[in-house]
Amino acid sequence: MTTSMGEIRRAWVPDAETVAALLHDFNTEFETATPGVGVLTTRLRTLLAGPDLVALLHGDPPDALAVVSFRPNAWSDAPVALLDELYVRPDRRGQRIGHALLAAVEALAAERGGRLVEVNVDGEDVDARRFYAAHGYRHVEPGAAEPSYYYAKEW
Repeated sequence: MTTSMGEIRRAWVPDAETVAALLHDFNTEFETATPGVGVLTTRLRTLLAGPDLVALLHGDPPDALAVVSFRPNAWSDAPVALLDELYVRPDRRGQRIGHALLAAVEALAAERGGRLVEVNVDGEDVDARRFYAAHGYRHVEPGAAEPSYYYAKEW
């Protein structure tokens, strides 16, 4: 997919290290734990070979990415897309690259017959919350009056 901001393409196994480096940079920038590029590269070599995790890269060399996981869901005939990560390098922000990546994720979900993209956003990340809200994402499910919450447990 070509946009006015450059090329967006699907990452494949040979791109695993590039995807890993961008993910590592993302977590490092926001002071979040990362297992490092080596561990991520090993994981991504397996994941990018399958159908359930897709990484989209922007630019040459890549300066942004979206990582989306697809999973079956009892409530839908098509897989549900979970936008795991959306990252644009700091020097490339403000150029609508994130908008283009999000549109590409939605198009990919639609190609698979999906009608739902989920994304988890940290409560204090006001910029991300504003970004997704501007694209029609809500923290209230359709038909519900109360906000949705994300719960997690790690062991």
